[in-house]
Amino acid sequence: MTQPFHSIAVIGSGYMGNQIALQCATWGNSVCLYDTSEVALENSVVRLSEFLDRMIDDRCAAADQRQSTLDRIRRTTVLAEAVNDTDLVIEAVREDLAVKREVFQRLDELCPRDTILATNSSSIRISRIESATNRPGKLLNAHFVQPIWKHPFVELMRGSSTSDETILTVQSFMTSISVIPVLVRKPSTGFIFNRIWRAVKKEALKVIDEGIATVEDVDRTWMIQMETPMGPLALMDVIGLDVVRDIELVYHEESGDPADAPPQVLLDKIAKGQLGVKTGQGFYTYPDPAWQSSSFLKQASP
Repeated sequence: MTQPFHSIAVIGSGYMGNQIALQCATWGNSVCLYDTSEVALENSVVRLSEFLDRMIDDRCAAADQRQSTLDRIRRTTVLAEAVNDTDLVIEAVREDLAVKREVFQRLDELCPRDTILATNSSSIRISRIESATNRPGKLLNAHFVQPIWKHPFVELMRGSSTSDETILTVQSFMTSISVIPVLVRKPSTGFIFNRIWRAVKKEALKVIDEGIATVEDVDRTWMIQMETPMGPLALMDVIGLDVVRDIELVYHEESGDPADAPPQVLLDKIAKGQLGVKTGQGFYTYPDPAWQSSSFLKQASP
């Protein structure tokens, strides 16, 4: 398949930014990965290698193309260098509207006029960002779910003026990198997947917060009934509890409903620095969390 873009820039070298860059590079694209932090970019070298090894193990990437795939990803802390000659930019910075608007304003100033700008936001609609730019026809949401190689779909959503050409071009590109594009047909905070996931996530946190069940038993019931490898609280650990909180704050800001505020149990964990896998402690202790044990589904909490 002919690829619609000759170069892609990914803004933010965090958990999702690295995966997006790698998915693009695996399918032959030149990618520039940008971050304000040299340390973050240095860490991305290890993370990209780890992700690629998992893709090879899962037969989503070819072992004999390992180095050439990694070589297609360059890194920079200079934004102009990352985007001055790119066709598509995918922003993957923290879930904060003000931060994203600032990033898009800079991208609009630095990118060629025909460059398409996408946000990987998991909850913020592009329509809330578009006024920071002068190219509303070339903006859209492109929300990937992690890990991308295991869940190869992306939710595409228009802004108020996104052109049909922009949508069709990005749809074609996503297909070219073996990611299924799913079109969100009306403006929706949380798109499709996260609206459904949020209901599960919110109730799981409430059950813990209200003392109805232990973390372990909430996850056990989900894993047994839904036949999944992890429960909702373990998944929140993987995502990052601070990221979960930031997403909940987006919903709360929009609705003003106290019921949409992040549950106290989540805030308490964050206050203690227990953010999940990335800090070694969240609802579980890492590495080797209890939910990964072969005996986890064969026992109950005391």
